[in-house]
Amino acid sequence: MPEHDVTTSDGAGRRESVLDSAMQTFVRFGYRKTSMDDVARAAQVSRQGLYFLFDSKPALFRDAVTRALTRDLDAVADTLSDGRPLRERLLTAFDRWAGSFIGPLTDQTGRVRDFDPALLGPMLHSAPRRFEDLVTAAIAESHPTDAPDRARTLISASIGIKHQVQTREQYSESMGIALDFVVGAPPRG
Repeated sequence: MPEHDVTTSDGAGRRESVLDSAMQTFVRFGYRKTSMDDVARAAQVSRQGLYFLFDSKPALFRDAVTRALTRDLDAVADTLSDGRPLRERLLTAFDRWAGSFIGPLTDQTGRVRDFDPALLGPMLHSAPRRFEDLVTAAIAESHPTDAPDRARTLISASIGIKHQVQTREQYSESMGIALDFVVGAPPRG
């Protein structure tokens, strides 16, 4: 397998590529079973090149998870401001935030949780809080007086649904029902 030089002029792009490979490797093997050698192989860099970018496995893990969560939250923010009807935007946002972890990935992503949550630092709490803030702001457009309550109710419903369904389609269908109750059903026509 060819190893790529991590000191190229596109160092930032290479770092991002390594983070993507690391996240895929952590999902596949779990935090504890993933070695720096596993990540180096997946990223097609030398072990020394990997340590040049990240001084430890915990630092690599924290940065990989932070990148994945930031990317998801940015996509959620874009979705919630795209001008479609509220219910559609919320359904897409919840699918991006939680729906992608339903079905075949459920067992794999469960293995990523075999780590000390303190490894994530402030991201452990700031990412869910940002998601709640984004959902609350979107709901406030139509329901300004009780948007925080509606947002928290939908987030709680999403967490429960995620544990009750086997497929992403089932998640989406059940979340659609929750959205109908909490923010209103789409007009029938």
